Amino acid sequence: MALLHRAELRPTKLELLAGWLPAQPWYAGGTGAGVERVAAYRFDDPAGDVGIETILVRVGAGPLHQVPLTYRAAPLDGGDAWLVGTCEHSVLGRRWIYDGCGDPVYQAALAGALAGDVVQADEYFEVDGRLIARERNMTVTRVAGTSEDAPDAPDTGAGLEAELEAALQVDADEGLTRIDARSFELTVLRRPALRPAPTGDALVGTWSGQSSALVLAYARPR
Repeated sequence: MALLHRAELRPTKLELLAGWLPAQPWYAGGTGAGVERVAAYRFDDPAGDVGIETILVRVGAGPLHQVPLTYRAAPLDGGDAWLVGTCEHSVLGRRWIYDGCGDPVYQAALAGALAGDVVQADEYFEVDGRLIARERNMTVTRVAGTSEDAPDAPDTGAGLEAELEAALQVDADEGLTRIDARSFELTVLRRPALRPAPTGDALVGTWSGQSSALVLAYARPR
C-alpha cells in the first residue's frame, strides 16, 4: 500500500523533469514544450522509507517516455549521478528525487515484480484518520514468457541483495536502460512504444487511451 499526501511540491515533479529529461542520453523528445503526465504506477518499499513511482510522460508531440523515480528524505549515498533534483514537500519537507534505475530500492522492487513476488501498489490518501483509495489510472501486470527458451525471472530470495550489489552500471542505449546484476539483467524501456515484447517474463501496462499493453521492463539471465 502506498500512502499519499495531499501536498504541494515546489518545484513540482514535472517541473524538475522538464530540466532533467533533455540531458538524458535516452531522451528522444524536443525542448521548449511542457512535460505532460500520461499515467503512473507505484511499488512499495517494504521498509516504508522510500517512495517508488514510475511516471509515463510526453513532451509536446514527442514519444512516450518512462521515468522511474524514487523519493527520499535524505540523499542516497553514492547517488549523485542519478539525482533528478530536490523539492520541498508541504507535508514531508525536503525530498531528494532520483532516477530509480540507479536506486537499489527501485532495482529490488523491479526485480521482485518481474519474479512475481511484488505487485503494483494500491494508493491511498489519509483523510480525517480514514484511508481513502485512489483510483488507478494505470494497470501494470506481469506476463510470463511463453517460449521454452524464455529466461527465468530473477530470484528474489535471500540472495537478491548480493545480486544487486553488482548493479553498479546502468547503460542507456536506444531507449533502453540495463541494470546489470551477477546472474541476471533488468531492462527498463524508456520509450515503451518502440520495443516489441521479449520472449521472457515482462511487465506490461495499460491505461485509459492505451488498451494495447505496452512492455515496460523485462529480465534475462547473464
